[in-house]
Amino acid sequence: MAASRSVMRAVRVFEFGGPEVLKLQSDVLVPAPKENQVLIKVHACGVNPVETYIRSGTYARKPALPYTPGSDVAGVVEGVGAHVTAFKKGDRVFTLETLSGGYAEYAVAAASRVFPLPDKLDFRQGAALGVPYFTAYRALCQKGRAKAGESVLVHGASGGVGLAACQIARACGLKVLGTAGTEEGMNVVLRNGAHQAFNHRDPDYTEKIKACTGPGGVDIIIEMLSNVNLDADLQLLSRAGRVLVVGCRGRIEINPRDTMSKESSIIGVSLFLATEEERRECATAVLDGIEAGWLKPVVGLEYPLEKVAKAHEDIICSSGARGKMVLLL
Repeated sequence: MAASRSVMRAVRVFEFGGPEVLKLQSDVLVPAPKENQVLIKVHACGVNPVETYIRSGTYARKPALPYTPGSDVAGVVEGVGAHVTAFKKGDRVFTLETLSGGYAEYAVAAASRVFPLPDKLDFRQGAALGVPYFTAYRALCQKGRAKAGESVLVHGASGGVGLAACQIARACGLKVLGTAGTEEGMNVVLRNGAHQAFNHRDPDYTEKIKACTGPGGVDIIIEMLSNVNLDADLQLLSRAGRVLVVGCRGRIEINPRDTMSKESSIIGVSLFLATEEERRECATAVLDGIEAGWLKPVVGLEYPLEKVAKAHEDIICSSGARGKMVLLL
């Protein structure tokens, strides 16, 4: 079952480089869903930092050129391929991943990466679910083995993954600390599960965190900018504490002895390496959280598709995030 239109607007990348390589075209063929695939009319698509790394050509995974970026789509099912029984035309859905790219009016996704979008969330919020919440759950629960009563520090807590981590950690019974770069960002963090928030632009913020946690330190750190914070993170950990590396934009020097003194761990997190079973576990946790009412995606800056280059600039260079950045179609 194909779309009623044959062409669409979509962002295409023909060469790796800066935001200027994002080209909006109006004559891109609408993809047709194949076996076990779903065609979605896109209403909103999330923008993730990793998409800027991929676009620049510096990321480990490089798509074949040309390509359309974007994985976190929310919209309405336009058609389904053979053997798809879980979805039908008209269903509201969100995705964790797309095959054809989400910065477009239509996108094709594997049926296994498509999930029902509950009525209590709008499409903007739906576009804030996939990568942020699945990543946060994977970091905290699957890799960090978080337990009720433990403490967690979320670095960069005012962005999409950070706010997701705060909400999930609070729901799991952890003591939640978060950092942000602005007063507004700190307030958003406090409204979304954090017990306390700290401004990471304050030169003494790590001392304030130590005063808050006491001599025991913090059990888990969710780290969005490890190339800046990892060395200091190791000083903040408790015995057997763990740093979950979610984001990194470069190299950093650390002293491995700092891990020996507390038997602490540095654990990399990659949603792309999750098994099907782990993805299903993430999906169940996310949908249960929405149903229970504690999972509420926070949408930050919104851009029309024409401003996609500006969105890619801002997600890296802005002074501070305040929720999930989305493209609206």
